[in-house]
Amino acid sequence: MKFTTVFAAGIAACILSTTALFAGDITVKDAYMRSSTPTSKTGAAFLMLMNGGDVDDRLIAASSDVAKRVELHTHKDMGNGVMQMTEIEGGIAVPAGGMHMLQRGSDHIMFMGLTAPLVQGEEVTVTLTFEKAGEVEVVIPVRSRTQGRSWCHEARSQQLRPGSGWALCPPLTLSEFQQPTL
Repeated sequence: MKFTTVFAAGIAACILSTTALFAGDITVKDAYMRSSTPTSKTGAAFLMLMNGGDVDDRLIAASSDVAKRVELHTHKDMGNGVMQMTEIEGGIAVPAGGMHMLQRGSDHIMFMGLTAPLVQGEEVTVTLTFEKAGEVEVVIPVRSRTQGRSWCHEARSQQLRPGSGWALCPPLTLSEFQQPTL
């Protein structure tokens, strides 16, 4: 095999590994799941949904073989410092030309009745069902509990408006704070 063929294949692999997944006008970006303990019964996935189209869409369901049940969930403030996790009825709106963050402490994909532990470094196949874009298969990496913060850096660098999710990002560490924003 020629060097140029190997080099071209390597470049193509790098580009494909860093590209967001597109489905019609919907882009799924920065998807990750947090690793679980061997006895955990639940897990969660977080990601950014972006709608580049002119028509609103809605994430209405998710499914995966990694759990007996998969639901769209959110956290609601019940007052007195108590938060309750509940299923989202009617799905998650993804406005035309906008985005919706599925993140810790807010909207997320909940996996109940895990069939195996979520192990760092492995990947989980999840099917997302959109009202207009239809079914989209996403391969989501399982990361340690401290990874998966890249969307926070992007949200901060783009100075997204309050309410778009960036305010819920974990505080920057000193080493992250000192890194220049490109």
